[in-house]
Amino acid sequence: MPVREGSVHVATIKSNQRGQVYETHLLRRTYREGKKVKHQTLGNISHLPPYVIDLIRRALKGETLVPTSEAFRIVRSLPHGHVAAVLGTLRNLGLEGILASRPSRQRDLVLAMIVERVISPGSKLATCRGLSDQTRSSSLGEVLKLGAVDEDDLYEALDWLVGHQAWIERNLARRHLSHGSLVLYDVTSTYYTGSHCSLAEFGHSRDGKKGFPQILFGLLCNEAGCPVAVEVFEGNVGDPKTLSCQIDKIRRRFGLERVVVVGDRGMITEARIREEFRPVEGLDWITALRGPDVRALANEGAIQLSLFDERDLVEIRSSAYPGEQLIACRNPLLAEERRWKREALLQATEKELDRIVAATGRRKARLRGKSAIGLRVGRVLNRYRVGKHFKLEITEEGFSYQRATEKIAAEAALDGIYVIRTSVPEERLKPDETVRAYKDLSRVEQAFRSLKMMDLRVRPIYHRVPDRVRGHILLCMLAYYVEWHMRQRLAPLLFEEDNEEAAAARRKSIVAPAERSPRAKRKAQTKRTGENEPVHSFRTLLQDLATVTKNRVRTKALGEGDIAEAIEFDEVTIPTVLQQRAFDLLGFPLTM
Repeated sequence: MPVREGSVHVATIKSNQRGQVYETHLLRRTYREGKKVKHQTLGNISHLPPYVIDLIRRALKGETLVPTSEAFRIVRSLPHGHVAAVLGTLRNLGLEGILASRPSRQRDLVLAMIVERVISPGSKLATCRGLSDQTRSSSLGEVLKLGAVDEDDLYEALDWLVGHQAWIERNLARRHLSHGSLVLYDVTSTYYTGSHCSLAEFGHSRDGKKGFPQILFGLLCNEAGCPVAVEVFEGNVGDPKTLSCQIDKIRRRFGLERVVVVGDRGMITEARIREEFRPVEGLDWITALRGPDVRALANEGAIQLSLFDERDLVEIRSSAYPGEQLIACRNPLLAEERRWKREALLQATEKELDRIVAATGRRKARLRGKSAIGLRVGRVLNRYRVGKHFKLEITEEGFSYQRATEKIAAEAALDGIYVIRTSVPEERLKPDETVRAYKDLSRVEQAFRSLKMMDLRVRPIYHRVPDRVRGHILLCMLAYYVEWHMRQRLAPLLFEEDNEEAAAARRKSIVAPAERSPRAKRKAQTKRTGENEPVHSFRTLLQDLATVTKNRVRTKALGEGDIAEAIEFDEVTIPTVLQQRAFDLLGFPLTM
């Protein structure tokens, strides 16, 4: 009887030998011989890799197999990991509800600007382009489903944000402040580069940027340094004059009946204490005395150097400050720094003064006359600001000088000594706790550094409308609020202290400089974490997370003829071990 050709397939045969299961993969042809079905083994393919065997099996079943590059196309890839990290933190913090109780397009646009300010700070035009469909720089616009966005939309959202500032700050204060809380307050300025704004005035530039008008803003934080509120002022307003509206905000808008405001010696002055604090019951302060006031205490005998022989912190009393705690501190490192700086300024001044002396004695073009000599000397003394340490003699024919050694010695005796002043009684706040509270003002300085230089770049400011300047600075504060919480959680991966208790335990005294924990020192030296992962700055960690992309994938058209249709879907890159660790620390999965 003739043999008819049949189908070819892969047969898998399992056998059990001494408890061990073995698989044999045979390539077989099945055919009929009369009424019987028979199998012909064409070969043993067990030696092939499993995926090759599977491909042969599927091909013999009639499946059409194509290369992966032909089956799928990546239509578009957008940086996504940093967006998921920042937006996820923002939502975990409940910032959406803090901004407004109800969803709206303006709120979504503000959320987008906050996230964009953290991941890639830039102008509103750059932000608009990063959110738009055709020019997206990340997945942010797609995740928030913003649709078409132009500059006018962002400006309207900024105006909306300013209108909700009181609501936002009240919600933040309710979360982070309570009756009896310590409130840190400080101000800074930034230069203005726009063409005109009524807030921009020439004043003291903290950035050393001369020739530009300034805009002043003050930041309220809780004792941990978490930002709560911000206020914008004209650039020529003195620091103490910004305090009254902050006190009003704390007492009236936040409803805190008892609070302790911590400010530096240039902020909480004697005039502010007399006019703003003492008339208000429940309003206390912590500040420091100015240099002349410290010298006055030393002259009356309240501060004696022998007090610091065994301790670096002593309580003192003075009739000039009735009912107040005065804590005198001496920091040897600060003393050495001031001594070195004063000597360097004295030598630089003497170098310039020697040139003036030489100019009065030369034969040609000799410098003569009290007014001409005095003008040259004045310029030198104004430059280095140590004129009080020199004795000068100016005549019509010459000039001489010498150091005022007694004044220099008197000032040097108080090097490294500062006095903390507070209205809080000792039973409520112990001396070392008072000093710690004052030194916590450095947390506000850290916020200013992040806002102005490292991360969020509040400057340069181009807005001309005052309310939009206020909105821009409020937006930057909210971005720092998100960043502050991210830094707390991501500290094990960053060049930051991630064990505050261990660092505090190593500190010999609250006056002494803070010491890093052994783990933080090890991170700084090895550039690796305890899990042998690379240590990052906050900015470089965001850049690393940005390599997790959201990919739009298109399949090969399925079906035939007119019914052929391609399918598109989104696929997110599998995170690396470090990236997954970051999301584990943040407390939510990589989604969206």
